[in-house]
Amino acid sequence: MPTITFSLQDLQDLLKRKINLEQLKDLLHYAKGDFEDYDEEEDEVKVDLSDTNLPYLWSVEGISRLIKGVLGKEKGIPKLKINKSKYSVIVDRSVKKIRPYIDAFVAKECKVDDYLIKQIIQLQEKLSETYGRKRKKIAIGVYSHKKIKYPIYYKAIDPESIKFVPLEFRKEMTQKQILEEHPKGKEYAWILKDFKKYPILIDDKNEVLSFPPIINSNTTGKIEEDDDEIFFEATGINLEEVLLVTNIFAQALYDRGFKIYSVNVKYPDKKITTPYLFNEKIKIKRETIKELLGLDLKESEIKKLLERMRYNYVRGKALIPPYRKDILHEVDVIEDIAISYGYDKIKSLPLTTYSIGNKLPIVEFIDKVREIVIGLGYQEILSPILINKDVLYEKMNIQDFGTVEIDHYMSETYSVVRTWLLPILMEFLQKNRHIEYPQKVFEQGPVTVRKGDEIKDYERIAIVSAHEKTDFTETKQVLDSLFRDLGINYEIEETEHGSFIEGRVGRVVFNGKEIAYIGEISPVVLKNFGLSVPVSAMEINLSELFEAIK
Repeated sequence: MPTITFSLQDLQDLLKRKINLEQLKDLLHYAKGDFEDYDEEEDEVKVDLSDTNLPYLWSVEGISRLIKGVLGKEKGIPKLKINKSKYSVIVDRSVKKIRPYIDAFVAKECKVDDYLIKQIIQLQEKLSETYGRKRKKIAIGVYSHKKIKYPIYYKAIDPESIKFVPLEFRKEMTQKQILEEHPKGKEYAWILKDFKKYPILIDDKNEVLSFPPIINSNTTGKIEEDDDEIFFEATGINLEEVLLVTNIFAQALYDRGFKIYSVNVKYPDKKITTPYLFNEKIKIKRETIKELLGLDLKESEIKKLLERMRYNYVRGKALIPPYRKDILHEVDVIEDIAISYGYDKIKSLPLTTYSIGNKLPIVEFIDKVREIVIGLGYQEILSPILINKDVLYEKMNIQDFGTVEIDHYMSETYSVVRTWLLPILMEFLQKNRHIEYPQKVFEQGPVTVRKGDEIKDYERIAIVSAHEKTDFTETKQVLDSLFRDLGINYEIEETEHGSFIEGRVGRVVFNGKEIAYIGEISPVVLKNFGLSVPVSAMEINLSELFEAIK
């Protein structure tokens, strides 16, 4: 889940109107975003954006662009005037099997200050790290344009054949040395581990611009205050995605008042002028809108709703902004119609069917467990069964233990089926850092785990307590109370688990079955979720417990 920060005054300057924090909170819902915090002294707003499939919103420029549409200050696809130029990048055949694609543009006639540099770097990092899968799919470089002599050459070379000073270093290094010694080199060396040659970007004066996707040159590969000309480039393994991030960046800088100049990218077999505007459109049927939303909208109403979300609409077709590539089906556009209309304004339909059913025995057991935990002072939450591996494993400091992945997911945020519940509760605590402590919550629900060729579903419950004095003892008292009411005698065995503090974690055993983990959350995990208070937690496999009781 990308989190971005920006100045409230800057947002107001881009909008050309004042909005207060309450208005901003409401408007962020149109961007599937949540207001997290505002530092009045620093004038810094912090926003969580839940949809990783909308990278154009990961900047204050993107958010302001959408808000302008929602408020009616602008409508339809935003203007992006591209001035033609003779700037060129020549792509050598040697990069074809390594990192084959590059796009670029030049932005001029608008000075950058320290704040704008930070905003540019923030968007650069969010696009490279999240959308670009930690630079493997996409990496971005931003440079002071006046230091560059055209044409620029993009090729692959022997990793010890050229030396240059990498960013934030003082000594010259070869590409091989950078991967072995530079912090960024060591962090991203895995991307190039299977290749004998490495990409390089060099201008006509033989000055190195960058070593994509690792590090820029300290001489030419950075922008500084008062620069008024910027060179942007993105490299990657998928042309469409590289074109997209180029469009996102070009639109953001254009919104700032920069003039955008094209760059001719010359491949061995073709030439592409970038930024490249896709000019895509998709047919929208009124009957489908009615079927999905229950709304019988007129053409004029559809046009107005879509223009608020920054589409154009002409004769039954939605024209998609060039900075969006998440529209794969008519349904995706209809979702934006629903957001623009307001889900709270869609009237509910009466119940048309009636049936009688009985609970399964395990459901009665689960309901009893839930009631006991609620009685112990914990609040229940409900969350989607889809999540992502970053939350399930990387942030929880453990390895993947058997995940069912979505083959063609629409959003990376919801790209796998959850294998356990505790990470969901940790993410909940992260989103509610602005709420006072103690916070005591639980979730009960299904998880899915792959074991070899077999896929198993389990019912689980996870319980967390977050406050300054929480510890192993507090959570064990909850476990004692729960199992006492269920008539269960259990044991706790010593164990190790990456999500918990060593020596403060145990495996709960009943009738010879390992049914739960209990302990204090590791400081590493707390830091990953941005939490500053201790958290104690447990997760119980209710399916296994129910079978053990039987």
